[in-house]
Amino acid sequence: MDIKDQLVTLGVERGGVLVVHTSFSAIAPVDGGPAGLIGALRDVLGPDGTLVMPSMSDDDDHPFDVAKTPCRGMGIVAETFRQLPGVLRTDNPHAFAAIGPRAAEITRPQPVEIPHGLDSPVGRVYELDGQVLLLGVGHDANTTVHLAENLAGVRYGIHHYATILENGAPRRVEYREIDHCCEGFAQLDEWLGDRQRRGAAGHGTARLMRSRDVVDAALRHLRENAEVFLHEPGVCEECDEARR
Repeated sequence: MDIKDQLVTLGVERGGVLVVHTSFSAIAPVDGGPAGLIGALRDVLGPDGTLVMPSMSDDDDHPFDVAKTPCRGMGIVAETFRQLPGVLRTDNPHAFAAIGPRAAEITRPQPVEIPHGLDSPVGRVYELDGQVLLLGVGHDANTTVHLAENLAGVRYGIHHYATILENGAPRRVEYREIDHCCEGFAQLDEWLGDRQRRGAAGHGTARLMRSRDVVDAALRHLRENAEVFLHEPGVCEECDEARR
């Protein structure tokens, strides 16, 4: 089956807002490579749809440049996407990139100190009732879960810094990010139940869900156990650091 047909069968909404996290190696080969996959996603969304992908900086020590700073850690599809004509990108080290009618709204400026709050690209996709598509990756790559943690007011986090340009001069910004190993996000597979659709994508697998369903499911469990996503103490160094 053609990947466009697979995406339609999965339930990608024409004219909707779609944030995509992908590992191209997990679904390849796809006709046309990464650019072919992006083209298929845009064709399925149609001219009234908006495609969104993570575009975070891999470099904390040099000032973020919206046009030049790569996002290779997000994968070859995201790195290809940010460079395409017409794609907008958040002018922020926590960047997302987008193209379509809602792209400017989704990529408008956000606070550097709060990477995944309501006033961020994932928060705006949530408020627009967008969908989340995981192509060849699990929920450990699903940034929307961090939005739920932010809304729940979890107390854990890890100290980070980013370098931005301010009045033409570099400035180091220190902040506390809700961060850990993210392995516990796999629990969303069970929690979402039939609110998550799974199927084939290329030569791999895909998960599709609504952003609001992710947040609602995660919030429900976070309110019962504020550390539901963390390993038990002594099991995982990242989770232990977040607790400290």
